[in-house]
Amino acid sequence: MFLGEYKHTLDDKSRLTLPAKYRNQLASGIVMTAGVDRYILIYPKEEFERLAERVTTLPLTGHDASILRRLLFVNASDATPDRQGRVVLPENLRLYAGIESDVVIVGVGRFVEMWSSSEWSRIQTEIRDHAALEDIWAKLGI
Repeated sequence: MFLGEYKHTLDDKSRLTLPAKYRNQLASGIVMTAGVDRYILIYPKEEFERLAERVTTLPLTGHDASILRRLLFVNASDATPDRQGRVVLPENLRLYAGIESDVVIVGVGRFVEMWSSSEWSRIQTEIRDHAALEDIWAKLGI
């Protein structure tokens, strides 16, 4: 399970050093793709394959399903971390997420999100200021 928040900086070759705490879970390979809110999703390869199986069973003609497939698969890039736990962040994903150098990597259970530092600050403020957090928990049955 991925937990916590980590601040990192891309090097001059657009390499991201994965948090040491996540490296064992990601050592056999990752898939990076676009998230819905201008962030990058990082999945262990096996977890992405489970998600892909679910997505490929969606109706071919459904508009929402088509949008989801395009967002998920067209932007996807697989990688295997090197010995230092680094992966190259593809340019299309960096541009999509507005990442120049500083990133925040957050564990959200079965996968990881990568945000530009400025966008993560905005999201944190949005979460803290959300007036109906209790209602969200209740709606989700938690």
